[in-house]
Amino acid sequence: MCIVYLIAFLFSLTAEQCFSKLIEDSSQSFMERMSTGKTSFVYFGNHVNPTIKLFMEQLEMSADALEDYGISVVKVNCSKDAIANYCTEEKLMTKAYLFRGSEVLRNFDIDTVFDVNAIVSHVLFSVLFNEVRYVHTPAELLRVETAAKQNSDIVVGHIPVLGLPEHRALMEAAFVYGTKYQFVQTTGSLVLKHMGVVDSSSSQARLWFLHCKGVSRQSDPCPSTPMTKPLNTINIHTFLQLMEAPLVTEAMLDPSEVDVVHMHLGVPVLYLFSQPQTQHLDQATAQTLALQLRGEVGVVLIHRNSPNVKTPLKYNAAYRLPQEDVKYFTLNSGEEVVKLFKEELLQEHKLEDEEEDEEHWSDPDILDDEVSESVYRDRDLMLDLESVVELTSDTFQTTVTQNGITVVLFYFKWDAVCMAFIQSYTEVADALEGVNGVQLAAVNCGEWTDICSDQNVTSFPTVLIYRPMSAAQLYRGMLGTKSLHRFILLSLVSSPTHLSSSAEVKSFLEGDVYSKHVYLTPVRVLGLFSSTHDKGVTSFEEAGRLLRGETILGLFAHKEAEQWVEGLSVNLPALLVSHGPGVPYEVYSLPSSSPTDHVALIQRVELDHFPELTVENLPWYLELGKPLLLLFIGKEDSTESTKALAEIKQPLSSGQLDSFLPCWIHLGRTPVGRSILDKYLGFVPPLPALVMSRLKTGGEVFLFPPERPLMAKNVLQWIHDVENRQEQPAGLIPDGKWGPPVPFFDFLAIMDQEAPTYAAQRGPKTKTGRREDHREQKHVTPNQRQTSHTSQNPQAPRQHSEL
Repeated sequence: MCIVYLIAFLFSLTAEQCFSKLIEDSSQSFMERMSTGKTSFVYFGNHVNPTIKLFMEQLEMSADALEDYGISVVKVNCSKDAIANYCTEEKLMTKAYLFRGSEVLRNFDIDTVFDVNAIVSHVLFSVLFNEVRYVHTPAELLRVETAAKQNSDIVVGHIPVLGLPEHRALMEAAFVYGTKYQFVQTTGSLVLKHMGVVDSSSSQARLWFLHCKGVSRQSDPCPSTPMTKPLNTINIHTFLQLMEAPLVTEAMLDPSEVDVVHMHLGVPVLYLFSQPQTQHLDQATAQTLALQLRGEVGVVLIHRNSPNVKTPLKYNAAYRLPQEDVKYFTLNSGEEVVKLFKEELLQEHKLEDEEEDEEHWSDPDILDDEVSESVYRDRDLMLDLESVVELTSDTFQTTVTQNGITVVLFYFKWDAVCMAFIQSYTEVADALEGVNGVQLAAVNCGEWTDICSDQNVTSFPTVLIYRPMSAAQLYRGMLGTKSLHRFILLSLVSSPTHLSSSAEVKSFLEGDVYSKHVYLTPVRVLGLFSSTHDKGVTSFEEAGRLLRGETILGLFAHKEAEQWVEGLSVNLPALLVSHGPGVPYEVYSLPSSSPTDHVALIQRVELDHFPELTVENLPWYLELGKPLLLLFIGKEDSTESTKALAEIKQPLSSGQLDSFLPCWIHLGRTPVGRSILDKYLGFVPPLPALVMSRLKTGGEVFLFPPERPLMAKNVLQWIHDVENRQEQPAGLIPDGKWGPPVPFFDFLAIMDQEAPTYAAQRGPKTKTGRREDHREQKHVTPNQRQTSHTSQNPQAPRQHSEL
């Protein structure tokens, strides 16, 4: 009979796990739901394509989690039931809504509610909006404390990034304990400093318990206890249970027989023995130690006058760690026992943190980007700036004028991107040590605001290249070691190189001149003019100076230049482009125009016709604005990949793909290509895979059918079908701009609000001897940073782009 019940139980458990809690509403049932007044999280869509497949899976998982809080998770198929105001084209598939009855509490972009943790945390935070206080500054937190004194205790959670598991854990705790405690959430670093956190730049989530209920006088602060363990649901529950436990438990039994709640919660216990003649002093000592160890160690005071206490008199203290026996010792001072437990707990937490870090950072889905990862990975490293000269107002001018090339990095110490780039910058400085005429330097704009203002630096990090008697040149490349190193080496080459004979032209184009730089760039661009007096020569020379460090540029202004375009369809002036030895030259007409027009033309003709896309060159190709015809390959030397590359080149050479940008990505050399495929389609198809990405026309993505042979004629037919709307998109690229993960605060304005007298006193002389209000510095967000770079040079490519 027991076996029968067991089988029935397992069957019911399996059936329950397989049953989806996600509700699918028709238009009628949706209207009925609106009239109930209950809370619902609703997603409106038409059909599940691979792009939103992952979101739908997370939505289904969240249905089970939110059911425990009385919240229904619903999907509405708009292709069956078009519900007014929600099944509209501009909102379809990109929005989810939180309803209370027919009232919309909030709507979310599906990028915001990207997984089950983000869905649950954002939904609960919206539902508890009036119960969970959100504070930005210490002044706001103090007002909450004032209202809570004598009424309730406060739980304060610092969540650096909303939507992660820590945010969900805090919101679930608020839902359960919200009637007992006042919950407060913050994301700002100012509150961290107020709570005593020295390193307020840490990305760690934190929790404190403020003991306000027992504070009778408004002038007294609320004592606080930090939670030292990682912020998750179990640890929060354990921590709050410990806060409810007695500060000191008194007993008349041996330690091995005492049962306290701390043992059941897996917390160490300290036992102190009390003598009748010193009872009051022992109680005071126990209270003091309990306050110091609160939330981490339970304290029990054992009275020796009980006949049940058999512990030898030579011991006056004992402790028990979780899952271990009682250990006795002789206590000489309170500091000794605090040190003992702090070391034990520190070692325990260190092991837990190492395990958590390994899990957290091994999951690429959790990482915002490579900058965040590198900053986190190197957070404990001290920067070695010995090979970089730190400039001040006294040394700046002399330094940038005494070298052939002075490269200067302008940065802020508190900016994550700056600190990540400094690692690469010092590596470049080490690599260039010993190269004559090159000096790498840096300016900390947090200290030397006048230098950065005078140099018109408004975005960070910024790299400027200085040469005597020349205007500073902005480095517009990738913020990495390889790109900057290449740029500086190419900057040593005169641009343009003046050639005086056809023999020199041939040597230049074939790479004999500057052959040591072939590994940096095989491309040579030559300007052909009939005479040095041609009016286009001056513009071309200026273009060469603007492009210095980016390409190797030559100038041949001579009557023999006519021979190089003889029999071709162009006249002088012209551009001759060499992509390396053995590759036929390309010739382009060069109309006499402005230097910026010449720069744009040269940058365009340098690009390959069938390029391998990499992180470094992607922005340049996106500037063309053409639909991408992307071939993803796994191994360049495999039979399938070789054949696929050849099949794409065939119609390319005949001009049939001129309206597209045919390109390819090698997933071995550019691993991010796998993430791009997954972003495009929601899955990674068998390789090689051909994808068309139409960024400028709605962000539609089309996948060449894997079941069809990847041959030139099939590809052309597929492109024809796509253009005639006979092929359905395999995915959509979300139409949204990337923004900063957290708001950018005017810290000085906040300080002025909190301490009005500070604003009146502000304005002392800086290290430069100038009186300045730091708020004159223009702090920019990542999006504004890009705009700033581009505004200084109209040819500057976007440094961060999305395929």
